[in-house]
Amino acid sequence: MSHNKRRVYPQAQYQQQAVPEPQQLQQQSIPYGGAMGQLMSPKVSSPMGSISGQAGGPMTPNMNMPVGQQRVFTPAQQQLAQQIDQAAHATSQMHISDPMLSQQQGLPMGQPGQASPMGMPMQPQQSGMPMHMPMSAAQQHMPGGKQLNQLYPIDLLTEIPPPIRDLSLPPPPLIIPPEKIVVPSDSANANAEYVRCTLNAVPRTHSLLKKTKLPLALVIRPYQTINDDDSQPPLNEDGLIVRCRRCRSYLNPFVTIIDHGRKWRCNFCRLTNDFPQHFDHAMDGTQLDRFQKNELRYGVMEYIAPKEYTVRQPPPSTYCFIIDVSQNAIKNGFVATATRTLLESLDSIPNRDQRTRISILCVDNSIHYFSIPEDSESIDLNENENGNEENGDSVPKRTPLNISMMDVGDLDEPFLPKPRSMVVNLKDCRKNIEKLLIEIPNIFQNSIMNSFALGPSLKSAFNLIKNIGGKIIVLSSTLPNKGIGKLQRRNESGVANTPKETPQLLSCQDAFYKTFTIECSKAQITVDTFLASEEYMDVATLSNLGRFTGGQTHFYPGFNASSINDVIKFTKEFSKYLSMDMSMETVMRARGSTGIRMNSFYGHFFNRSSDLCAFSTMPRDQSYVFELQLDEKIMTENAHVQIAVLLSLNTGQRRIRVITVALPVTDSVHSVFASADQLAMTDYYAQKAIQKAFDSSLQDARNFINNSVQDILTVYKRDAVVSNTAGGAPLRLCSNLRMFPLLMHSLTKNMAFRNAIVPSDHRAIALNNLESWPLQFFIKNIYPNVYSLHDMPDDIGLVDPTTGEIKLPQPMNATATLFERYGLYLIDNGNELFLWVGGDAVHELIMDVFGNQDIYQIPIGKEELPILENSEFNERLRNIISKVRENNHVITYQSLYIVRGSSINEPISHAQARDLSSLRLWVASYLVEDKNMNTEGYREFLSGMKNRISK
Repeated sequence: MSHNKRRVYPQAQYQQQAVPEPQQLQQQSIPYGGAMGQLMSPKVSSPMGSISGQAGGPMTPNMNMPVGQQRVFTPAQQQLAQQIDQAAHATSQMHISDPMLSQQQGLPMGQPGQASPMGMPMQPQQSGMPMHMPMSAAQQHMPGGKQLNQLYPIDLLTEIPPPIRDLSLPPPPLIIPPEKIVVPSDSANANAEYVRCTLNAVPRTHSLLKKTKLPLALVIRPYQTINDDDSQPPLNEDGLIVRCRRCRSYLNPFVTIIDHGRKWRCNFCRLTNDFPQHFDHAMDGTQLDRFQKNELRYGVMEYIAPKEYTVRQPPPSTYCFIIDVSQNAIKNGFVATATRTLLESLDSIPNRDQRTRISILCVDNSIHYFSIPEDSESIDLNENENGNEENGDSVPKRTPLNISMMDVGDLDEPFLPKPRSMVVNLKDCRKNIEKLLIEIPNIFQNSIMNSFALGPSLKSAFNLIKNIGGKIIVLSSTLPNKGIGKLQRRNESGVANTPKETPQLLSCQDAFYKTFTIECSKAQITVDTFLASEEYMDVATLSNLGRFTGGQTHFYPGFNASSINDVIKFTKEFSKYLSMDMSMETVMRARGSTGIRMNSFYGHFFNRSSDLCAFSTMPRDQSYVFELQLDEKIMTENAHVQIAVLLSLNTGQRRIRVITVALPVTDSVHSVFASADQLAMTDYYAQKAIQKAFDSSLQDARNFINNSVQDILTVYKRDAVVSNTAGGAPLRLCSNLRMFPLLMHSLTKNMAFRNAIVPSDHRAIALNNLESWPLQFFIKNIYPNVYSLHDMPDDIGLVDPTTGEIKLPQPMNATATLFERYGLYLIDNGNELFLWVGGDAVHELIMDVFGNQDIYQIPIGKEELPILENSEFNERLRNIISKVRENNHVITYQSLYIVRGSSINEPISHAQARDLSSLRLWVASYLVEDKNMNTEGYREFLSGMKNRISK
């Protein structure tokens, strides 16, 4: 079939609206129903009028600024001009009368703006910093002339479908007067990628914070990528560290320089400090410009730590692998897959200082140690001496020194046969390590042992590396069933989705998995687990190993090496994990200025003291939430928080990463609401709900989530409603929080909290992921990105000539009412990808995607798209999938599941009926705006909220 001419697949009709930019016309239309709609509610159709874009959604500003203006104005001024134009247009749409509108020209240049009433996305700043929400035309003037974010009320019930493009907007801006910054610039305040506060205007008193019912917390991600070379902040290498004598905060861009530059006043405790004598000089004695120094210019920077910050010489990176070699792990191919992946990833393991060490233990009902000699003590059997080859002579091959395997069956007191040769240098023993990894599957291929002594092997691994520290990596396919830490399969029948689920299925089954982590923290050891099995693994218990040591639990349910897609997912993730940089002997502390105290801490670490979080090794793919407490009235105009991370790199260096953020202080309820960050708030409430799920019950966690939304809506209605709002809004909230109820509602439908019978392993791993994933992946997991592919513009899926990146479609709302029966959709929840093929898709579409015109012959389930050489559409789809999978923020590799929608022509009984039913229900669970699985839809959720707060 010829594909020289691009096909045009069926599309819904548009009712064109006036929009200022062409891509606005590419938004998905709302059809008269679809296959998913019939699946969710077979007796009810849901026709909706077709529209262009989202109802009440964002409008895109005109970016065609004349070249002459670009040459005259700075990037900040260009952005401000765009913000003013957009805000004026949006304000006119809302019929808000504001006398301050004429004062737009008095807005401070260079200040990032706030979201406009219509939630309009802005272009990124030309300075390279992330884009900011546009500043309102009518900002609220506070005492002293400071301007804070303006409150724009909206009606939640009239904004359905909700404008999901708001989810990709940055938080409300931190408006700090330039005179409060030593060197005013966009980089003075920490970037939102490193730290986001739930409130970007801090209430002055605890009573005001309590009155708003809004949380005050930080979402912190100290590292942005899994490899340090990809994201490096400015570095001070002179060893000079300036800190406050009293509160020990680090010199930062928000201090006050006094006494003709000889002293500085701490912005945390207000103490006056002297500058060091050599502060303005380089290491070679040359004079420096003080205001070019990193600590006064950047909110995120690093120091090379001097000797006083080092208790001992930074240890080498050490990896101790515990490989399950029981019968089940051999049978499902996990042993062969894991050892092969490790073998192929040896070059990727960080070894910058050539000191990285490796140890390998194989475990079934015994512990099998390996004594690995250095390569210099062995001779490669395949090499001949060059001199003799030239003479035509051959030298008899010499027998290499053998690797010794030592079996220890005493699991109560396992001893270490040859401890000095069981943790070996990766560089010096490289060839012998390779040889061992090749032989391990052969050594245990006929194993009939069905036992796995995880507890004793963890103690043995601990004893091997306790004087060094490092990582213990568990690779298992068998429930631990021998020795200390022995576990049993729990009976889920009649318990799942009841008040007994938490104590009987989600609790830690054996105290060993908590007490052992205390010893690991003292010895600077992290435990990471990779669990791959078709059987029950008790993730709820085993996840405690990573939770309290700064590690992670990775779960591969239904793994079988006979499935190439199972193998690909594990090998991609495990190899990426091995290549991830790590920091040893890490501690993180957050300090608040006078009146602010760190109260609660959430994430994977060991809380060593009231404000010190200890990480044996700090991962690069996790984030953390710190709750703040207001102990006294904040007397200053701005509040400050500083996060300091002390760690040892794989280079042998000891470093300190300092992250400083300044937050405006307000006495106004309106300013607090207008500056709230909906994404950070959702993350905070998720952490609190997770804690309730473990301490009480899942129902209490769901009630907490719903009650939190109700409390905020009630307070807003009572204390923050603006009187000049047009019309009578029945369910009011400010525009910067309009996605918050949707996110919280979606959170209750996530597998972690869903009111349904969920296998306990899947429930436990969902809870584990939500408490540790970085914010952008956390949000995507509770509200997935949905892309319409059958009607995407011609340039989507191709390389953008300006950026060099594959262009992705604009996301659409996660609801079945937008699905066409003939459509093609991609659903991305951050962990999996689903390709939904409408049951009535035309033959041409099926042919161009799968190379087969019969829709009932396309593969279903965990599959990959075929490569069709003559189909440009197929290539574009594969490009989109590859782009979505591409990231250097986490190790997750997303498997693709192909799901066919229902059709009236579908055979009543066919071979794939059962699998299809399960897949369709799985997909439906991520269409979170719909009513499904005994849960209410988003409109019903808002209506219920309106009724409750109206009582």
